[in-house]
Amino acid sequence: MGNWKSLLKGDPVDWLLEEKNPSVRYYTLLDILDIPENNPTVCNAKNKIMESGIVPKIMSKQNPEGYWGDPKKFYLTAKYTGTAWTLIVLVSLGAHAEDRRIRKACEFILANSQDRQGGGFAIRSADHGGGDHGAIEPCHTGNMVWCLIKCGFLDDDRTKHGIDWIVKYQRFDDGIENPPTGWPYDGWDMCWGNHTCSMGVVKALKALAEIPPDRRSKAIIDKIGEASEYLLKHHIYKRSHDLAQISRPEYLQFGFPWLWNIDVIEILDILTRLGYKDKRMQEAIDLVISKQDDLGRWKLENTWNGRTQSAIEQKDKTSKWVTLHALRILKRFCS
Repeated sequence: MGNWKSLLKGDPVDWLLEEKNPSVRYYTLLDILDIPENNPTVCNAKNKIMESGIVPKIMSKQNPEGYWGDPKKFYLTAKYTGTAWTLIVLVSLGAHAEDRRIRKACEFILANSQDRQGGGFAIRSADHGGGDHGAIEPCHTGNMVWCLIKCGFLDDDRTKHGIDWIVKYQRFDDGIENPPTGWPYDGWDMCWGNHTCSMGVVKALKALAEIPPDRRSKAIIDKIGEASEYLLKHHIYKRSHDLAQISRPEYLQFGFPWLWNIDVIEILDILTRLGYKDKRMQEAIDLVISKQDDLGRWKLENTWNGRTQSAIEQKDKTSKWVTLHALRILKRFCS
């Protein structure tokens, strides 16, 4: 594969290490420079995440009960300011799993969004508590399970219940005349139509990839393989039945954070973390390489600014987050 750094037009590492973005600095030290987690410089960068920048600004808006905004609209908010979306943003920024406020947010989601019968996560609460059994979404389930694992809840039986839901119900078909019927596939054409929702696939795989390899059952390993093959069959962003066609133009618009949406960077980040170096990824890798500027930096092309609790970066400006993820991908795939 050669030296991945030779693919860069410039060296953005010093820029990524600037202290004004402690989250990016922390992950750059860990993932790009391979400095151990217990190194004092890394520890200091990690501590700064909760002390300065965007994370403490968002945390200051949290209700003492663990939610943001209207507790009944943790998902269905006019803007993406509800608890489910805010938790995704905080976890993406590296908010500390051991922080009691983060754990309270997780407990709120478990109490109000998880269907107690099936284990999946619903977009609204049930009258009797927990999530509505008839309103489970696959991408939301994947996102919430990912958040819970990142926040130290892997050994919690409720998280295991969510993982079991993904293993049992997540689809990977590619357009069929007679899709599966029955719960949870009925009633949500947007999520459970004739063609598997790619967003659901990506978020499910993202959650399962967060489980340490030595903690993955055979069923989980098989599900990871199915999800990965689904994405590889599409060459990441193409139509599997016509690889000359792009699935959705927005997949080519790199952004951060990822909420329900997906793009090439997120998919490649997951697959390369799992160790994939499949030739069907090459077109997407080439696309990533082509989008850097002369300084080896990438732009933010898609943003949720103005809709979430806090703006993170400016659209159409160079993005430390997109650049960090691009470097991670190239390092894993091309080393």
